[in-house]
Amino acid sequence: MATSTAADGPVILWFRQDLRIRDNPALEKAFSSGLPVICLYIHDLNLTGRRLGEASLWWLDKSLRALTASLAERGGRLTLRSGDAEAELRRIVEETGAQAVYMNRLFEPVAFARDADIAHGLRVDGVECHGFNGALLARPGSVLNGSGGPYKVFTPFFRQLIGAFDEHSETRGPRDMASTAVVASENLDSWNLHPLRPDWSTGFDWTPGEVGARQALSRFIADGLRDYARGRDHPAQPHCSRLSPHLHFGEISPREAVRRVRGAAADGRVPGAEAEKFVSEVGWREFSAHLLHHFPTLPERAFRPEYDAFPWRDDEAGFRAWTLGQTGYPIVDAGMRQLWTTGWMHNRVRMIVASFLIKDLLIDWRRGEAWFWDTLVDADLASNVQNWQWVAGSGADAAPYFRIFNPVSQGEKFDRDGAYVRQWVPELKALPAKWIHAPWTAPREVLAAAGVRLGHDYPRPIVDHAEARVRALAALKEVSAAKVGDD
Repeated sequence: MATSTAADGPVILWFRQDLRIRDNPALEKAFSSGLPVICLYIHDLNLTGRRLGEASLWWLDKSLRALTASLAERGGRLTLRSGDAEAELRRIVEETGAQAVYMNRLFEPVAFARDADIAHGLRVDGVECHGFNGALLARPGSVLNGSGGPYKVFTPFFRQLIGAFDEHSETRGPRDMASTAVVASENLDSWNLHPLRPDWSTGFDWTPGEVGARQALSRFIADGLRDYARGRDHPAQPHCSRLSPHLHFGEISPREAVRRVRGAAADGRVPGAEAEKFVSEVGWREFSAHLLHHFPTLPERAFRPEYDAFPWRDDEAGFRAWTLGQTGYPIVDAGMRQLWTTGWMHNRVRMIVASFLIKDLLIDWRRGEAWFWDTLVDADLASNVQNWQWVAGSGADAAPYFRIFNPVSQGEKFDRDGAYVRQWVPELKALPAKWIHAPWTAPREVLAAAGVRLGHDYPRPIVDHAEARVRALAALKEVSAAKVGDD
């Protein structure tokens, strides 16, 4: 039986990918209703149509603990439930007489459609649903081309996006959340989100949660933003924001990130061009989200249909070597080991390892995307799919098919002294920089002096890049008439 009537019942604030208090429109509206608020998180493995990867579950565990503590500091309480989201919402409505649900919308196609179904069903039963955009600079559907359709090229999309969104001032959330309603809650420990036996997360050096997100942004503005446009391509240098998992879980809003970065430029702490380069990267994340919303088959099908006929190879040995960081190409192996150890990989290296899997090994990009989904703490469906299709040449505004990253020259260009490789491939740490990105070319005496025995301490290349490039171009020409070149 409900404990109160619809006239005086509480409202539900349904947290999903918005695990923060500041700049949270659903939270602001729920608490401004003047009614008791049930702060609710439902652990529904089917909410977005794809089960969260293991690294994301690790992050979710820590982020929910951080949100629980933040709410408690203001007198609030987070209620935890697990199971089918609609069933749990209805159960709480029945238990409490809740008269409204406030939520920030999810825009992945399955989640978006499911939200609409849930809202319709609850409204039929007299429970109002209020949805807001708390995840993106602009709601999908609000940035359209002159024909009223979605943009398929980034530059005009970004130009309109930046002209359309309102860079409003930050909202801090209510100081007093004592009106939070008390409802039966599950114990987070019982969800077993943290890995056990073995605990593969011991190398995860992150601080999930809203406080951690704001600290990460502050560090980036102080240490990385000043030389961002150049430094972001060099994986051994501290010029990445590392905000991606915080943005994905909604621990900080993209509006706040843009506002603070532009504020640092406005008061002279960083050059304006560097700030705008970061804003454009936020725009690329936005572009990916809008594309997936408009083209829901992107996780399964190539955006350019002709690429669905690509002659992928079945190479289990090659795929396993790639996942383990044992390809014999140091920059590729360093990236894959960084991913496994930390749950994250530098963006430039993500492109290199993706190109290697797709074009050197001719392994379906969907297999790489699935591996990233499981191992990245920042696994975001739209960004993950769009970026893999970009490398494959099959996506919207994608890299041309003939762009094939050379793992040796990419390492030499962006990790010139080998610092990144030395960190993640310690077998090679004594090799001189001249040889570290292609150890198989080093003289025998150099390898001996460095204590490297190819094929024993470190593998020989599992494929010859020059030969693989020729093979890839031949395969790619089957599905594209684009000009052949090199990168």
